[in-house]
Amino acid sequence: MTVRLDKWLQVARMFKTRSQATRACTLSRVKVDGQVAKPHKALSVGDRIEIDRGDGWSQVVVVRVLKDRPVKKAEAADLYTDESPPRPELSPLDRLMKRPPVQRERGRGRPTKKERRQLERWRDD
Repeated sequence: MTVRLDKWLQVARMFKTRSQATRACTLSRVKVDGQVAKPHKALSVGDRIEIDRGDGWSQVVVVRVLKDRPVKKAEAADLYTDESPPRPELSPLDRLMKRPPVQRERGRGRPTKKERRQLERWRDD
C-alpha cells in the first residue's frame, strides 16, 4: 500500500490541513529520504521524512504505518517514529517578537470610531 505524501502529513498531524502540507512540499520544505519531494510522492513504510519548520529546526520522522484517512490524535503519534533533534532555544529578541501586541489604555492615543462620533455629536450641540 502507498499513500500520497501530502495526505499522510495531514493524517499524521504534521500540518493542520492538506493544503498546508501541499504548500510545504511545493516550497521544497519537505524531503523524503534526503531528496526534495513533491506532494504526490508515494510513501512507503520506512521512509525518512525531514520537514524544515523555518525557525532553524527541522523535524525528522520515519513512517511506521500508512493511513490515508483521518485518525484520532492519540493514534496519529503511532504512525511515525520521531527522530527530531531537540528544538533550539529562542533568543531573547525572538521571544519578545512572539508576544502579543500591547493594547492601548482607554483614553490614550487616537480616538476610536465610536469615540470620534461622540465627539462630533458633542461639538454639533
